[in-house]
Amino acid sequence: MKLSSLIGHASELLQLVRSSEKPADGVIDIFFRSHKYLGSHDRRFIAESTYGTLRHLRKCESLLMHALGANAEDMIPEDGFLLLIVTYLLAVEQRTPIEVVDLQPAMKSGKLKPLLGSLLQSLSTPHAAQTTDLVERIGEEYSYPDWMVRRFLDQYGEKETVLLCESLNGQAPLTLRVNSLKSSVEGCQETLKQEGVVTERTRLSPFGLVVPKRINIFQIPAFRDGLFEVQDEGSQLLPFLLDPKPTAKVLDACAGAGGKTLELAAIMKNRGEIVAADVHSFRLDQLRKRAQRAGVSNVRIRLVQDVTDLADKYTEYFDIVLIDAPCSGIGTLRRNPGMKWMVTEETVREVSEKQLHILEECVPFVKAGGRIAYATCTLFCEENETVVEKFLSAHADFAIDDPPLDRAKFDFAPYNVGKYIKFSPVRDGTDGFFIAVMKKHGHQA
Repeated sequence: MKLSSLIGHASELLQLVRSSEKPADGVIDIFFRSHKYLGSHDRRFIAESTYGTLRHLRKCESLLMHALGANAEDMIPEDGFLLLIVTYLLAVEQRTPIEVVDLQPAMKSGKLKPLLGSLLQSLSTPHAAQTTDLVERIGEEYSYPDWMVRRFLDQYGEKETVLLCESLNGQAPLTLRVNSLKSSVEGCQETLKQEGVVTERTRLSPFGLVVPKRINIFQIPAFRDGLFEVQDEGSQLLPFLLDPKPTAKVLDACAGAGGKTLELAAIMKNRGEIVAADVHSFRLDQLRKRAQRAGVSNVRIRLVQDVTDLADKYTEYFDIVLIDAPCSGIGTLRRNPGMKWMVTEETVREVSEKQLHILEECVPFVKAGGRIAYATCTLFCEENETVVEKFLSAHADFAIDDPPLDRAKFDFAPYNVGKYIKFSPVRDGTDGFFIAVMKKHGHQA
């Protein structure tokens, strides 16, 4: 496909992503399903250009406006998305040579066409940000909203904030969790090798494999046979940290599509009992399909309007209650770069109130001696430490619990930040994760 057509497709996709409230990966998946004529190389170029522009959106907007100068007022929205893609390719990626003839067919308006030559030249030699304000400088250079940069600076300081912004702008690795109900890590690795997929062992997770080359992993036989799930390495470590016994009773209170539910089932060797609850039926439908593929049989799926719907049957019933809480998702920006521009300070405030509410509602389900595990994939204290500390101040019968694992299995000490476990894209190469495990006083029966 010609470069002009590829850039046109990418600009169309960028416009769809920016106008949707859905995560970018979902919008991109739907786009490619409706454009089946696109080959694999075309899809890769379009997806990478769109993701790259989203990651560097603020920088691209600034560079484009500077290059256009007073002519910016002649730009219609459709051409704006097109020129943002071009700005990313020329000024940020700096690998795709673009000529005027590559753009003219894709431009919707004729007003800017006479300026394309000088515009491309300007974007090929971009100017540096002029501001001396630290928040604005970091925000523009790494493309984050000012309020987000300000929070990062308050929590992490300048050096760590820059590293965090750089890391979150990177591409997340393709990480698999081997399903121990059907295979060992070595066995799965060998099966994948026979299917033409080379993998490496993960550094932290004992269940994980990394696929260095980007492929459509969902099309290979090993996936259809349930030998693995796609799951971030940090996410894999949460169920491992909880180390449930095969006889345990576990509630996954915000199960979603069940990535951690299925891992808990594997750790428990398909024994014990797991209740997977969620308020979204479409997510639980995904869990049913995944559980069947994984050979999981100890999970009971419950659609609820509120987790309190379970109170009639499960009061003081569970050894472990996992709350993988709804959050701003800032720790997953490598996968969902468009989220930078969807999350607001009001979002963070609202979701932190919801998180505390869910924690409160789950208290009756924990038996004496049992544990609540509160986890998020965000990096903001307001959704993490602040929520847990508010909860603990109101519940004297709960206290922070040390990681229960034998240190020979996994040393959580380097990830123990104060009273909590944290995984960082900068230090660990994982998504950003926060975990607090709280034990209820009393003796377990």
